[in-house]
Amino acid sequence: MADDTRKRVLVVDDASLVRLYYRTALEKAGFYVAEALNGLEALERLLEDRFDLLIVDVNMPQMDGLSFVQTLRTKALPVSSTPALITSTESAPQRVAAARVAGANFYVVKPLPAEMLVQYASLFCGAANG
Repeated sequence: MADDTRKRVLVVDDASLVRLYYRTALEKAGFYVAEALNGLEALERLLEDRFDLLIVDVNMPQMDGLSFVQTLRTKALPVSSTPALITSTESAPQRVAAARVAGANFYVVKPLPAEMLVQYASLFCGAANG
């Protein structure tokens, strides 16, 4: 775990370019960023480290984003209440509703401008970043 006071964000997305885009924008704004390729890897990361925000893609192999958030919310662990921002290219109202039912705090349609990403991260982390 990093030994600084920066707000900590876990980006969960199977697309390496998306992870790089999010990492670059968030680190430039002063956040610490870690990555996971899918929901299963994210659960493992949460056992090893603490995070102030989860930015989670919907469509991923092994464990999709909605299943990950739903699994996380059903656990009686301190990390279970970590804010989760769901991202997807899908904007159908049914997808947004499914994210809410799974326990997501917010749903954003990709592509997400870097400035908006930083604003959302700052808001959910209660950070002065951005």
